[in-house]
Amino acid sequence: MPTFLYIEDDLFSREVMKLLLVDVLGFKQVTIFEDSTDFEQKLVKLSPIPEIIFVDIHMEPINGFQILEIIRRYEQFSSSQVIALTASVMNEEVRLLKEAGFNGAVAKPVDSDTFPDTLRHIMNYEEVWKIIV
Repeated sequence: MPTFLYIEDDLFSREVMKLLLVDVLGFKQVTIFEDSTDFEQKLVKLSPIPEIIFVDIHMEPINGFQILEIIRRYEQFSSSQVIALTASVMNEEVRLLKEAGFNGAVAKPVDSDTFPDTLRHIMNYEEVWKIIV
């Protein structure tokens, strides 16, 4: 069973993701950080290492692009897939997400009907750019 990390400062989005991953899909190892405060210190303490990391792009104090940079500094996270979650689905941001090195992007709010299939693709190491709501 894969392990997940979700970094999100919006309570509703956290609740939806937890509902989908834990209650609907039955995953047991789901860690949620409520914001990006002290992110690096919390990241290095994670055990087991998450296989899939969902990152909200528009957060403070550290945004999603900065979070990706921090994750990529650590060898133990080199095989972790980092998926951006964003409400901003304009082509320019998608281009920036790809250039930054994200493994994919999913539009927020997450579509509960299509998320299980999207997650299956992510778990198969396929790039997923689900930006159309």
